[in-house]
Parts: sequence; C-alpha cells; structure tokens
Amino acid sequence: MTILAALPELGLGAAAIPLVEDALRTNDARLVAAALGPYGAQRLDDHAFRQGVLKCVFMEIPLASIAGLDRRTDVEPTRMLSDFATERRAAGRPVPHDILERI
Repeated sequence: MTILAALPELGLGAAAIPLVEDALRTNDARLVAAALGPYGAQRLDDHAFRQGVLKCVFMEIPLASIAGLDRRTDVEPTRMLSDFATERRAAGRPVPHDILERI
C-alpha cells in the first residue's frame, strides 16, 4: 500500500496535494491510479483531475479504479474521452470498453 492510499485517513486537509500531483506526473501506473484514489478525487481541482483521468486512459488504467469518477464527471471529461475514442477509431485501434460505456 502506498502512502497515497492512506492519505484519506491522515487528516492532512489539502497539505498532500503536491504529493498527489507529483504522483500524477510519473509513468508508474500504480502511483497514477493511487493518486486518483479517494483523497485525490476529493481534493484535486477540476483541471488536474481531468488530466489524471486522461492519463489513466493513455496508460490503460481501468476507469473503474478512479475514485469519485461518476461524481466528478461533467461535460469536459466526457468530451475528452469522446475525442480519445475518435482518435483511436481513426487510427484503426480498439477503444477500451470502459471508455465506450462513458461516452
């Protein structure tokens, strides 16, 4: 278990946001997924959360692993996922099922 998974239990308020943002900049799927756990899903601003969701898509991290995705989804993430699906189709590549379910 990473420290990222424990953040909701530590009562840090927004103090750990820089740690979450650092994890989102990595190419380690475990860290990216953990960054979008309950703490990150609750505290990241909309832009950072949306970029994290898109990074999960590119890294093939299942969208089901993102805490609060249904609660935080609005027009912009849906558009981003739709654009991604369009690009994949144009390139003759498959679109992950969890993306198709959200667009």
